[in-house]
Amino acid sequence: MNIPLPPKVTPFERPPEQVAFHRTELSLILSLYGRMVAAGEWRDYGMSFLKDVAVFSVFRRTAEVPLYRIEKRPKLRNKQGMYAVLGTDGQVLRRGHDLKAVLRVLERKLIRSVE
Repeated sequence: MNIPLPPKVTPFERPPEQVAFHRTELSLILSLYGRMVAAGEWRDYGMSFLKDVAVFSVFRRTAEVPLYRIEKRPKLRNKQGMYAVLGTDGQVLRRGHDLKAVLRVLERKLIRSVE
């Protein structure tokens, strides 16, 4: 029985790239997250950094499926925009080139009338 060995990485080879949120992008997302936690809407989050996408998932409770997913896909930069907000069922709520504009779809849920 032969067990395949992992390929060796020489100092001159780069490991596979990961897509991640930049500090300014993460600052915008966490600012919105903090406001929604203060309003009692959200309680937990998770982040995934994969080869072609970075995902920030928002949960109402830890054991549930995410309420919203904020995705960054750099390959879509020149097409529809690399940022997207997806709902629970995977429907695209908003997509665009500017993260702040894309996140506005979630900020509308924070605004409520006070009597």
